[in-house]
Amino acid sequence: MSEEIRFTVNGAERAVRAAQNTPLVYVLRNDLGLRGTRLGCGVNQCGACHVLLDGQSVPSCDTPLWAAAGKKVVTIEGLGTPQRAHRLQRAFVAEQAGQCAYCLSGIMISAEALLARTPDPTEAEVREALDRHLCRCGTHNRIVRAVLRAAKEAA
Repeated sequence: MSEEIRFTVNGAERAVRAAQNTPLVYVLRNDLGLRGTRLGCGVNQCGACHVLLDGQSVPSCDTPLWAAAGKKVVTIEGLGTPQRAHRLQRAFVAEQAGQCAYCLSGIMISAEALLARTPDPTEAEVREALDRHLCRCGTHNRIVRAVLRAAKEAA
């Protein structure tokens, strides 16, 4: 049974009609057209689908729509634009941290959650925050350097 669920996505109030248990990733991609949030494994094992839910990085493939009701969701599209890139986006480009980039939207979201709670993280803290994210291209070290670079930019 579908019902209307209201929440804020990237600063805009949204209302969608869907079953309450629909995974948030499907609503974001299919109903709202926000394709930057990737569907990887679909079982909370790869990290590609992470979004911010009231400031916390969560796997949207494993988060039911009802959990977003009345809350703030930020997707990769909400971090920055080509005209005004977010500090993480600039740092990832500067460090050449992406190859295929399928994983990067989820990684950047988790990195943003980390930087919000720990503005000047250590390398170990970055690695711990991103530990559950898989990058099949093997750019992990460049990703860590990019997050540390973004942290320095904010300082």
